[in-house]
Amino acid sequence: MKKIAIPALAVIAVALLLSSRAIADHHEGDAKGAAIGKAAPEFSLKDQNGKTVSLADYKGKTVVLEWFNQGCPYVVRHYKAKTMIDTAAKYKDKDVVWLAINTTAGKTADDNKASAESWGINYPILSDTSSSVAQAYGAKSTPHMFVIDKEGKLVYKGAIDDDASAEGGNAKTNYVAKALDETLAGKPVSTPETKSYGCGVKYQKKDS
Repeated sequence: MKKIAIPALAVIAVALLLSSRAIADHHEGDAKGAAIGKAAPEFSLKDQNGKTVSLADYKGKTVVLEWFNQGCPYVVRHYKAKTMIDTAAKYKDKDVVWLAINTTAGKTADDNKASAESWGINYPILSDTSSSVAQAYGAKSTPHMFVIDKEGKLVYKGAIDDDASAEGGNAKTNYVAKALDETLAGKPVSTPETKSYGCGVKYQKKDS
């Protein structure tokens, strides 16, 4: 019996170890990402017109990042309602730059250009084909919003607003607009983080 018990315990120990690793791996993505109050990760990506856009290009300006996927129903409803376009336009003359980032597998610059023309988007839609920027920021959904202050620090991340319903039209607070108002006024953001909603960001698989 003792000879059987020892291997059995070893098997159980290995199983528990593998299980704990699987749980850790599952939550690894949640642990990563840009932190509030810390420097926003730098990046350089090409927009829908083939132009390289870098975060460093906007040093001294406030920057909004919007994770974008033209195939996501939540993104579609926000563009039909002009949530992003109107918010971006409201702050355009206040040294606020709006950048959309598309990490969606299979989407090209041509797809982004077609969406920009169809929806009247006049800001860059950047292609994050390697998923490296999404991983650096911890982007989880489309839309997932990030606000970076003029000093390059992340001051807000989360949802665009407080309406996560599929049909929309019930938002009471635009979190991004609120964060921009407070940041531009030199005040700390009162709600620096909220839970984002929408379609999950599908990270590109890396070659092993």
